[in-house]
Amino acid sequence: MDTADHSLLTRLLDEHGPALVLYAQQWCANPEDVVQEAFIRLMQQRPLPTNVCGWLYRVVRNGAISASRATTRRVRHETRSASRREPWFKPSPEDLIDANTAVAALESLALDEREVVVLRIWGGRSFEEIAELIGKSTSTAHRRFEMGLESLRVACLSRQGNSQ
Repeated sequence: MDTADHSLLTRLLDEHGPALVLYAQQWCANPEDVVQEAFIRLMQQRPLPTNVCGWLYRVVRNGAISASRATTRRVRHETRSASRREPWFKPSPEDLIDANTAVAALESLALDEREVVVLRIWGGRSFEEIAELIGKSTSTAHRRFEMGLESLRVACLSRQGNSQ
């Protein structure tokens, strides 16, 4: 970028940047990114558009609408994927605890505790194996397991108490 391009970019950003962000904000949650992309595209144009301001607004509008559509698609895809997720547990009449209660309790655990509990109970891994997997000491793996079990007990008891 030469000096003329740099001064043009600075002037355009100062004069139109905030208004362009506000304009993009109508459609998307990340208007600053859309405006930044528009300015990058502007600096790649050779020759520059005749009406630079009009070009910027059109590019920002199109970029913001595209960003909004992409976000909507991503959320829809993630929601669909989450609803198709295999349940953690298959309910059985002999169960002492409701499967939904167990899932909610597991999801309430801190990630490091949940990881160790799942590895130990359902993965059948030893504390030495877990320690190696998580990159911590055996005593840390054991401590996280114990803390996770206690958190599960508390969460399950409170959920069962609330449902009665």
